[in-house]
Amino acid sequence: MSINDPVIAAQTPAADFQIEQRWSLYTDDEHKIWNDLYEQQIRILENRAVPEFYDGLSALNLNDGGIPDLEKVNAKLMDLTGWQVISVPHLIPDDVFFDHLANRRFPAGRFIRSREQMDYLQEPDIFHDVFGHVPLLAQPVFADYMEAYGRGGLRALNYDCLKNLARLYWYTVEFGLMKTDDDLKIYGAGIVSSRTESVFCLEDPSPNRLGFELSRVMETDYRIDDFQQVYFVINSFDELFAKTKADFGPLYEYLSDSDLVHGLTEILPSDTVYHKGTQAYAQSGGRLAKAS
Repeated sequence: MSINDPVIAAQTPAADFQIEQRWSLYTDDEHKIWNDLYEQQIRILENRAVPEFYDGLSALNLNDGGIPDLEKVNAKLMDLTGWQVISVPHLIPDDVFFDHLANRRFPAGRFIRSREQMDYLQEPDIFHDVFGHVPLLAQPVFADYMEAYGRGGLRALNYDCLKNLARLYWYTVEFGLMKTDDDLKIYGAGIVSSRTESVFCLEDPSPNRLGFELSRVMETDYRIDDFQQVYFVINSFDELFAKTKADFGPLYEYLSDSDLVHGLTEILPSDTVYHKGTQAYAQSGGRLAKAS
C-alpha cells in the first residue's frame, strides 16, 4: 500500500485540515523519488541559495535516506525556532493556512509526485513543501517573518486584501532573492525546489531584478504558469522582517481603496534596479517545462 492509495488519500482531515503523515506507508520507490529530487536539486543549486538554506538542510537532516519523517523533523525544528510541520491532504483554505502560520505550524502536502512529474506538477507536494520551505524555518528571523505573515493574513481577510498579501508571499517566500556580499542568492521555495528556475532567476538576462519595497510588491502582478518576469531582492532576512513587522492596518486601508496594479515588466522611477531584463523569454512565448 502506498501513501497515494485512494483509501489512504481519502482520509478525512480534521477541521484544520491536519492529517497523519503515516510515514511507514511510503513505498521504496517514493523514497527513491525524494532521494533523486534531492540529489538533483543540490547539484543544480550548487552555491546559488543563501547560506541559511543549506544550514537548515543540515540542521534538520533532510537527506536521511528518503522522505523525511515529520515527527523527527519537528523534534529538531521545535528546539530551533518553535515551529512544526504538519501534513495536509491538498491546498487548504486561506483562513486555515494563515491560522497555522500564525501558530508556527507549516502545512505540507503529504503526497510525493510521480516519476512522470519529476520536472513539474501543479499542486505542491512534500518535496516542494519540505525541501523548499522548511530549511528556512530553522532560521529564527525568517521563522518570525512567517508567523507575522500568518497573523497579517488573518487581518487581511477583513480588508479584502488577500490578493495583495498573496503577492507578498509569492515574491518573498516563494520567489525571493537576496543580495549578499558575493552576489544575488535564492531563498524562495518555489525557486530552490525548481530544477530550471534556480538557474533562470539568477543567470538569464530576461527578467527584471528589483529592490524589495513593501507596497510596490503588494501592487505587482505575478505569473503562476511560467518563469517570473520580475524578482524582488532583499538585503537580509532582518530587513525583510523589519519592513513587514509594522501594523498593516493603514496599508490594508490604502490597498483596499486602490486599484493600482503594476505590470510584470514595469520599472518605476523609485525602483532600485539590480538588472533591467530584456524580457526575451516572455516575448518568445515562454512555457518551458520547469520543476515545481
